[in-house]
Formats: sequence, C-alpha cells, structure tokens
Amino acid sequence: MNRLTDQQLLREYAGRRWEAAFAELVRRHVDFVHSAALRMVCDAHLAEDVTQSVFAALAQNARQLAGHPVLSGWLHRTAQNLAANVVRSEVRRRAREQEAAAMNELLANEPAADWKNIAPHLDAALGELSEADRDAVLLRYFEKKSAGEMAQILGVSDEAAQKRVSRAVERLREFFSKRNVTIGASGLTVLISANAVQAAPVGLALTICTATLAGTAVSTSTVIAATKTIAMTTLKKTVVTAALAVAAGTGIFEAHQAAQLRGQNQTLQQQQAPLAEQIQQLQRERDDATNRLVGMAEEIAKNQKNNLELLKLRGRMTQSQNESEIENDPAFQKARLWMAKEDKLRQQFEQHPDQWIPEMKFLSSEEWLDLARKADLDTILGMRCALSNARSVATFDFAGKIQNALRAYMAANNQQLPDSTSQLSAYFHPPLNDAATLLLRYEMLKDSADQANPAYQGASIIQDPKTLVDHIDNAVLIGPTTTSSASPPSWPPGDLPDELKPVEKAYDEANNHGFLSIYDLEPYATTPAQKEALSEFIKAATTPH
Repeated sequence: MNRLTDQQLLREYAGRRWEAAFAELVRRHVDFVHSAALRMVCDAHLAEDVTQSVFAALAQNARQLAGHPVLSGWLHRTAQNLAANVVRSEVRRRAREQEAAAMNELLANEPAADWKNIAPHLDAALGELSEADRDAVLLRYFEKKSAGEMAQILGVSDEAAQKRVSRAVERLREFFSKRNVTIGASGLTVLISANAVQAAPVGLALTICTATLAGTAVSTSTVIAATKTIAMTTLKKTVVTAALAVAAGTGIFEAHQAAQLRGQNQTLQQQQAPLAEQIQQLQRERDDATNRLVGMAEEIAKNQKNNLELLKLRGRMTQSQNESEIENDPAFQKARLWMAKEDKLRQQFEQHPDQWIPEMKFLSSEEWLDLARKADLDTILGMRCALSNARSVATFDFAGKIQNALRAYMAANNQQLPDSTSQLSAYFHPPLNDAATLLLRYEMLKDSADQANPAYQGASIIQDPKTLVDHIDNAVLIGPTTTSSASPPSWPPGDLPDELKPVEKAYDEANNHGFLSIYDLEPYATTPAQKEALSEFIKAATTPH
C-alpha cells in the first residue's frame, strides 16, 4: 500500500471504491490538511470541520483528481477555499489581531521572527505563489520530498526543481518582509519544515474515513447524505440536532424510529469493525512515519546550520564588546573564512569584467555567500567553475522574472506567444527600467529544428548562445510552465581521433586536469592536420541529429 502513489490510490478508490485506498490517502495527508486548516481558521473545532470537508470533496472528485500530479496542492487550495467560506469574517478579525501582535513584538526589538509570526501569514503567502512554485514548496518542505523525487513528480530536471524551490522561498521571504516579519530564506525553510505540518487530533483520521466511507456499504443515497453531513459546520450540526429533537413528536413514532436506528447502528458497527482495526494499524504506521519525519526535520535543520550560524555571528560581532573573545571563537573563524571567499569571488568579477553578465545584479547576498562557501577558489579549474555557477544562478533568477512576464503577456493576448522578447518589457512586475536591454539577450524559439528538439519541449524562449561567456555555461530555456537549461553538447561524442591525442596530452600537461569543453583544445592544436581534425570533431558534436 505504501508503495502506491497518490494517483494510483485515487484510481483504485474511484474505480473499485476500495476503502483501504482512501484510508491510506487520509493517513498520508490528514496532518497536512488539518495543520493548514488550523492555521487558517485558528479554531480547533472549525479546523476539524474544514478537514472533514476537504476529504469529503476528495472522495467526490477522486476520479477527476487521479491525473493531478501534486495532490497536496489541490488539498491546500480546497482547504483554503472552504476555510474562507466557513469563517471568513472571524478569520479576518483574528488575522488582523495576530498581525498587530506580531508587529508590536517586532517593534519591541524581538531579535528574530519565530513561528508565531510566520504562521498567521503562511497560507496567504502560499496562495500568492504560482501553482508551479506552490507545488514545489509543498513537495519539498511539507511532504519532505528529496530533490530527485520533486523533479520526477514535477517532470523537470533536479536542478530546475531546486531552482524553483529557491525562487519560491525567496518570494515567500519577500511576502513576509512586506508585513514587517524579517527572516532569511534559510531560517524560513527551517521554521516551515519544523512547524508547518503538525499531528492532527487523535481519531480524526478514523472519523473522516468512517463518515466518508460508511455510505458505500449502504446505498448511493446514503453516500450523498453522509457527504453533506461531513461538510456541515459545527453551527449547522447544532441546528439539525435541535430540529430532530423537536420533530420527535409522539412516543410511538419515537420508539419505532429508535428501534430502526439501533438496528442500523449495529449493522454499521459490524461493517466498520475491520476498517477500524485497519485504521488503527495505519495510525501506528503514521506515528512511526512522524518519528522519522522529526528525524528528517532535525537533519534539515542541521544542514541549514551553517547559514544560521553565520547570521548569528554577524549579530554577535556587532554587539560584543570583547573582540579577543570573538577572534578566538572557532565558529567566527569559519564565518570569516566564508566571508573572505565571498569577497574573493566578487573581486574576481571586478578584476575580469568580461566574466560578468548583466543578470548578476539580481543575485542576493545569501546567494553570493552560498556560491562562495561551496566553491574551490584556489585552483584555476575551481575558479572557472565558480564563475560559471554564479552566472548560472543569476540567469535562472532572471529567467523566473521573464517567465512571469511571459504568462502576463499570454493572459492579456488570448494565450498567444509574442513575436519577439522585446514585447515582454511592459509585463514585468515590478517594472524593470532596463528590461528592454536585458531581453535582447534572449530570443523566441521559432526555428522548426529547435522546436522539434526534445530537450526544448515546453520552452518558448532561449538565451542567445552568443551571450554565453564560457563554453561550459548552459543556455536557459523558458516556457509558460517550465524553466530549464540547454546543456552544452556532451564531450566527447565519441573517442577522440588519433590526430587529437597529442593535443589532449598537451592540454593535460599544461593544466594538470582534463578539458571541460572541446573548445579548450583549440590553442593546443598546432599542425594543419590537428586543426582540421578538431574542426571536424566540433562540427560532429554540435550538429543536431
């Protein structure tokens, strides 16, 4: 059962009304849905009502949702809509109070944002993201999927999936910043991972499964009645109970009705006994999974420790009066090393402006630090790769802005693609003064050969290859729903011909490492035969097949 995907379980339930499949779906997602509902309605009882209503809607729409790639995205959106309908006015009032309280705490010199500042705004922030970005965040930090699992579910490369997550987290951080909740991207991901999905009340999964599935054993009309009952709010249930009490008018009718209800209750209990045992087993499995998730959250927090440690050290450097104590702190020494590497990387671009690209002005301080911390800046090869990585991150950041502008253009023009990238200038939000200049570095994919290239599937725009600084750089591909890269041709496409073996050897001896791009061999081809062989080899590698 655990090996089946959400989509397979939905198909099993929709096709065969397999109750165990629906129970597994509830087990997987009840904590996530209840946590989201509780954040939105801020009331435990109403959160349970919203959670039941979400899974009732899931049961009704199982067949249509069997092809939905990310079920958690649909569940979150449904929970958000239902919560808004149930307690719209109360949620708004509480949100204003909580926002005011959070702002007062920040004004009282609270050192950093914590979960109580983040929680009131988290679901509104998720709602502001595009569907693709929201799905990526939910998969990574709510469902704890790895980068490889995310890429497989979203149908993109591992790098594109990670970039999408990074971009979405940055937008969440900007959302909170506008509401006076100051927190770094790494700190935000730690808080979300540790707190966003919490255990639902004990027995809620059993209640949902029992209420949703009990009708399938009786009749179609009972299914409809059960579904409507689940969707009731607490207030509606109270009114219905009162109405039933008044309706029980005569003693004879009451006795007859009670006898019928007792018989039906005994029948349902007999039918539900196996299901209850199965759900108890599922709850035990859920508890085990929860323990594993706690361990994973601790591991994620540990992986984020470096950046958080640096931020704390920066504060300590400002506040501490004892400079000798700071100087002797090993953690400070490590942080100072990272900052020195960041300065060295920035200086490399300043000293070699031909390595700089305009998109790099969009790099954040956190991205500069992360690039430098992971880079090998002590070797020629390492520095070359570090410069290329910086350009790649900057290009993908700007590609996200182009993608949003492309979507806005298509929405305003009956889903038609522009004839030229220059037409996207007016669709950047917020506006970019030099958008027209930057867009000259990108072009529409109009050539039939490019459109037929499987690597370009889903893309409408490609970075002009002439703007690439190094042969190891990747050109970015941009479409309405995807952002990826067109990698350089694989080197080599086959064994090097004998004429080029001396050329390769000369390169290795001069650089102490193998070549990264076949173009690296050009200065070492000295004879006419070697130059001709290298030219033919490059032509064969770069010609589409």
